[in-house]
Amino acid sequence: MSLRTTTDVIDLFNQAFIDADPGLLTDLIGEDCVMESVQPAPTGERVEGRVACLAWWGALVADRATQFLPQEVVVAGDRATIRWRYRFGDGPADWVEGVNLMRVRDGLIVEALGYSKTAGEVPLAADAGHRTESADA
Repeated sequence: MSLRTTTDVIDLFNQAFIDADPGLLTDLIGEDCVMESVQPAPTGERVEGRVACLAWWGALVADRATQFLPQEVVVAGDRATIRWRYRFGDGPADWVEGVNLMRVRDGLIVEALGYSKTAGEVPLAADAGHRTESADA
């Protein structure tokens, strides 16, 4: 039996969220999987091990009050980037965009690092009066 490709694994992972079917995740998570969620800032919650990652993602998939929508997937060898939109309410501003950086080994997800656009105010260098000087200055 041939192993699933990174594309196969990520497609099934995303399908679990689209179909709200946590059962699709069962055979996708490696024993040594490490996942970091987008919250709490600045580093996110770290979840380690197959059982813990499966429970975390399973709860998110099963939550009918939210919706995770993959926007774009880029696969490069054993790595994949999923650009997504996550809706957490009915209001026009009740959503956030982000990415997951995934790694697949032997047909199983072994790493998933989540990053999102922040819903709060983050001071930007331009707002603080800072300016990047060019090397020629």
